[in-house]
Amino acid sequence: MTGPQNNVHPDAKIGKNVTIEPFSTVYEDVEIGDNTWIGPNVTIFPGARIGKNVKIFPGAVICAVPQDLKFEGEYTTVEIGDNSSIREFVTIHRGTKDKYVTRVGKNCLIMAYVHLGHDTIVGDNCVLANSVSIAGHVEIGDYAILEGLVAVQQFIVIGEHAFIGGASLVRKNVPPYVKAAREPLSFVGVNTVGLKRRGYSEEDIRIIDDIYRIIYIQNQNISKALDQVETELAASKYKQQILDFIRNSPKGVMKGIY
Repeated sequence: MTGPQNNVHPDAKIGKNVTIEPFSTVYEDVEIGDNTWIGPNVTIFPGARIGKNVKIFPGAVICAVPQDLKFEGEYTTVEIGDNSSIREFVTIHRGTKDKYVTRVGKNCLIMAYVHLGHDTIVGDNCVLANSVSIAGHVEIGDYAILEGLVAVQQFIVIGEHAFIGGASLVRKNVPPYVKAAREPLSFVGVNTVGLKRRGYSEEDIRIIDDIYRIIYIQNQNISKALDQVETELAASKYKQQILDFIRNSPKGVMKGIY
């Protein structure tokens, strides 16, 4: 598990069959689950809660103090779910008094040089590609995929199963099930390929497509489009979910096709 070239605090809670490679430092008040691998030159600060079967690659820094001038030393944590992979030089900062936690869900792939700011919540089965930069207080839904160099402004919400194209700047909320790209960030379709891969039926995808056709492709005022969806389309869980997401986005959602 450990060797003379490691610095593992005696109060850290280390599970079974955990490997900690040379030159890594694990501080007190850290928990690491069974069968997890910590590569060389990893730094894990107090407050980290790392699940089972996690892989953390060289150079990663987990649970550092947040880059937030309002932080006053309150007790906060970072949580990383089971089976997630944290690649080289990823930085994940602990929470603040907003949520008191920064969280990565289960089965996530966080690629090299990603930064997750304080109080960010990443759902399960997400992929954040190389050099994605996430500001504080961001929420990312399950199965979302962000391609390389995407930058997300603070307090943004990205819906589940969303796909955001490389080098995009995300300044508005991104609803679930969509593809987003261009500058300014815009709707470029429903994430049909991703939904099919995850077992969504043709009927489910048609319902989602009908909703977004009214909201985005017809280029209406958003509030009028939502009213039209409400009155013209049959009730469904997708309809209610999408309407609720947009109506609960006080800073607005991304633009439609232009």
